[in-house]
Amino acid sequence: MHTDSRDVKHKALTEKIIGVFYKVYNNLGYGFLEKIYEKAMLIELEKEGIPAVAQSPIKVSYGGTVVGEYFAHIVVDGKVIVEIKATRGLPFESEAQLLNYLKATDIEVGILLNFRPVPGIKRKVFDNYRKHKTD
Repeated sequence: MHTDSRDVKHKALTEKIIGVFYKVYNNLGYGFLEKIYEKAMLIELEKEGIPAVAQSPIKVSYGGTVVGEYFAHIVVDGKVIVEIKATRGLPFESEAQLLNYLKATDIEVGILLNFRPVPGIKRKVFDNYRKHKTD
């Protein structure tokens, strides 16, 4: 039986991240700026012993030249990009942004966490084999 890798890649880690998300959400609720949630997430990830880096730079290259740089809210254990939103709805652009972060790095899994009146979570996977360039 074939198992879709998107369903299992870094599953244990993403479940821990989601658990931290709900802990922060239950303590802070919604209505704060993204930076507040980012800092709270980092505190809780540290308490759980999960390595995480805030504002991790992501360089975007075109034809071998760096054409821009973004900063992911949190990179967890070098394996998962966490993007935090604090909006009523989750615009398509937020998902596209996360996918672009995955395309620009060797990281394959991303989670979009939305601190809104009803908490929202989206998981995205962009496998490294799809990132190989043919020149």
